Amino acid sequence: MAGIKEIRNRIASVSSTQKITSAMKMVSAAKLRKAQQAVLQMRPYSEKLQEILRNVSSGLESSEGNAYAVARPENKILVVAVASNSGLCGGFNTNIGKAVATLVKTDYAKQNTAGNVTVYAIGKKVCDSLKSKGIVASKSFSEIFDTLTYAEASKISTEIMNDFVAGTYDKVVVVYNKFKNAATQIITTTQYLPIVQEESGNTASFNYDYIFEPNKEYIVNELIPKSLKTQFFSILLDSYASEHGARMTAMHKATDNAGTLLKDLKIEYNKARQAAITNELNEIVSGANALQG
Repeated sequence: MAGIKEIRNRIASVSSTQKITSAMKMVSAAKLRKAQQAVLQMRPYSEKLQEILRNVSSGLESSEGNAYAVARPENKILVVAVASNSGLCGGFNTNIGKAVATLVKTDYAKQNTAGNVTVYAIGKKVCDSLKSKGIVASKSFSEIFDTLTYAEASKISTEIMNDFVAGTYDKVVVVYNKFKNAATQIITTTQYLPIVQEESGNTASFNYDYIFEPNKEYIVNELIPKSLKTQFFSILLDSYASEHGARMTAMHKATDNAGTLLKDLKIEYNKARQAAITNELNEIVSGANALQG
């Protein structure tokens, strides 16, 4: 059994840790409310805009300037891994690293062997996770989460879109955590470019006969790039909300575990203290008996 002083020090340490995890949980809960509200407001708009985008792009040919929907042989692949800058959020960052490693080494194994797979990392922690799996990110955009705004997100998406149009990449895939609720984040892999066309056999979607005003060229030059930027911003908002949900859940569990550990330590402390008192009484009784004898 550990000494009383050692147990007392452990109790003080665990108690301090519990206060920190509890404070972090409350901070994440506050940030989550704001992030969740942003996601819930953005998601319907983004999904509807993507639906319109797919329908419009399906009626446009590459000769009309629909460069974002051009399907080329998948020789050069860009994988964008979206995670966070901070830890203490369970497997949030590690799971993205695992998903990207599986994608690169399984789905795009041929391109990876030829050195034609490029990885962009959004978030400091995902860079570390990828390095541990033998994947080095070509670019890192960790500063985006310092001020997560549409303007900052559009800078990254514009760079990716320009590289795709220029032929630097034939396909762009984004891997991120999709927000479901505070306790659940879904690892999602979505094709960002080229634009996925609606399947003809999909009865849930409709190809509307749009009237283009002022003309198709304007739609291509204005609507499609804006909708792609909005889609990318929506992905970042999803990941940001998922991060705080994961951290709040992790800190809640850590606080509960600290409470359980404190309870066990206090029982152990009381046992050690009782044993010490018993030993002191035995020594007093033995000394008294010795004097009388």
